[in-house]
This record gives sequence, structure tokens and C-alpha cells, in this order.
Amino acid sequence: MQDFADILDNRVLIVALVSCLVAQVLKVIVELAKNRKLNIRALVETGGMPSAHSALVSALATGVGQIVGWATPEFAIAFIFAIIVMYDAAGVRQAAGKQARILNQIIDEVLHEQYEFTEARLKELLGHTPVQVFVGSALGVAISWFAVPMLGRGV
Repeated sequence: MQDFADILDNRVLIVALVSCLVAQVLKVIVELAKNRKLNIRALVETGGMPSAHSALVSALATGVGQIVGWATPEFAIAFIFAIIVMYDAAGVRQAAGKQARILNQIIDEVLHEQYEFTEARLKELLGHTPVQVFVGSALGVAISWFAVPMLGRGV
């Protein structure tokens, strides 16, 4: 049971998770401002502004740098991990979303007229634009930069 308490005492982990949660809540607010309707599903959906993945990994890397040092192997690992996750969010997953949009369009325009197609539509909002990734990353760095010192220097 002490191991679980130690996990909950990990300040870097807590700040990273809080950054992710803040980004997800901001997605609901952005959706409300943009579309004038409350979309609670935005709390658990991928894609959208800001990138929660980017906020999480940026807060993680920043917190590791703040706690154990910027010139440590731990920071290097967290930083490279963050770069990979953000590249994936803006690159690979964004491309998969574009492919889903094209496939849905093909189904709507071509196959629907000739064939009975019973599969569900593909999810089109999988990834992020570079701006969404940048804003999520900036959010994560800012939250970590302010929260980690307030929580103390312990891991």
C-alpha cells in the first residue's frame, strides 16, 4: 500500500496529469466558444485545441528538468519522449484523420449509391494541427513551471 502512496506523492507525475486534465477541460471551453454548445465528450476525445498529449509530455519533461536537472539522462529521456509524442500527434495521427475523412467521403459519394454499407463512419479527428500541439506544449510547460516549485523539490 505504501507503493501506491509513493506514486501519489510523485510531484512530476501529478503535475503532468493535472496538465493533461486542464487541457481536456479547455477543449470543452473552446468547443463551447466555437460552436455555442456544450460538448462534454470533448473531455475524453482525441484531437482538438489544445493537445492534451502535448500538455502532458511537456509538463512531464519540464518537471523532470526542474527536479533532477536539465543536464541529466532522465531529462533527455523525457524530452525525447515528448518530441516523439508531439510529432505523432501532429503528424501520423493527423494523417490518419485525413485518410478517415477521405474514406468517409468516398463511402458517402460512391459506395452509398450502389452498395449497402453498414459499417460505422471512421473517426476523423484523431490528431492535432501544429498550433494545437504548440499550445498544448506551452500549457504543459507553464503549468509545470509554476506548480512544481510550489509543490516542493521532491520527486
